[in-house]
Amino acid sequence: MGRIAQTDGLTDVQVDILSAVRTFVDKEILPYATELEHKDEFPEAIVEAMKEMGLFGITIPEEYGGLGESLLTYALVVEEIARGWMSVSGVINTHFIVAYLLIQHGTPEQKQRLLPKMATGEIRGAFSMSEPGCGSDVSAITTRATPDGDDYVINGQKMWLTNGARAGLVATLVKTDEGADSVYRNMTTFLLEKEPGFGTHEGITIPGKLEKLGYKGVETTEMVLDNHRVPAASILGGLDGRGKGFYQMMDGVEVGRVNVAARACGIMIRAFELAISYAQQRRTFGHQIADHQAIAFKLAEMATKVEAGHLMMVNAARKKDSGQRNDVEAGMAKYLASEYCFEVTTESFRIHGGYGYSKEYEIERLFREAPFMLIGEGTSEVQKRIISRALLRDYKLQQ
Repeated sequence: MGRIAQTDGLTDVQVDILSAVRTFVDKEILPYATELEHKDEFPEAIVEAMKEMGLFGITIPEEYGGLGESLLTYALVVEEIARGWMSVSGVINTHFIVAYLLIQHGTPEQKQRLLPKMATGEIRGAFSMSEPGCGSDVSAITTRATPDGDDYVINGQKMWLTNGARAGLVATLVKTDEGADSVYRNMTTFLLEKEPGFGTHEGITIPGKLEKLGYKGVETTEMVLDNHRVPAASILGGLDGRGKGFYQMMDGVEVGRVNVAARACGIMIRAFELAISYAQQRRTFGHQIADHQAIAFKLAEMATKVEAGHLMMVNAARKKDSGQRNDVEAGMAKYLASEYCFEVTTESFRIHGGYGYSKEYEIERLFREAPFMLIGEGTSEVQKRIISRALLRDYKLQQ
């Protein structure tokens, strides 16, 4: 079967990595994804194989045991994995963001101690900003860290932690009154180390899995902090990181939005593949339905949207890799790819007709997974706000 959304200009190493991942997806993920998803079962064997391939350390520098690859390489790998099963990409998603935060903002001691174990997957990372009472409005978080001698005591409740149970390291944004005028300068990121699993340990409680429409197999949890005591050395960046948590987290979110765009591209590539295959198998009125103009035009529109989303995602990744800020490009890529993902998956569902509603067909799973892309790492409305503010700044009228 021919493939769309290819990328020119890749290095030999990138081509080899993507070829290996594509083969892995076709042989080890796609044949088992729907059954595991319907059971809401964690893909243990798949994750162990990903460890052996080095995917948990794909962007971690070689000096810490990783592959030292770029954001673009990571995004293209995620696109391939999400084509197989979006939930599997979620296993490495927040892990990747935490590793990125450590690389960019961690102290030498934090990097030396944590990154080698993250590169092998021995330590899994989770990323925590949201709370039950706030999502996009990060300034409204209420979880608080209070100084107590050389330590901090943290109290509050966090929400929507992907890998919340299996993670051993959670990058957590909390309020710390640093005396600054802006609320955004009164937040700090703590690297909370915990025992993997559900239950309570040293003031950290992971109550259980949250039930979801899709995105099954990988756990999503709450995290309750009850007088959890940590040393000041747990602050991302050490004492110099106090009051910088919001800006550190936003740096992580920028790469996270490229990641969500990649996941959306992976889902819609697969939805397109299923649609064009089914359209050539299903026959009505003596012809395969792909011969009917109504269906042929749908396929043309779907393929165009896949290419557009893919290219914007690649552009955003390359800009971040060049050392430039990519908040607008990442917002555009995430917005377009997530919206197109929903549209392409819906059209594939419609092309399948009644069979699309059957759990025996893969498109049923994709149809439940696609909506998550619309809200992960910020809704489309949040992305439009980021984009419009930048446009009004760059195109400001001269009075």
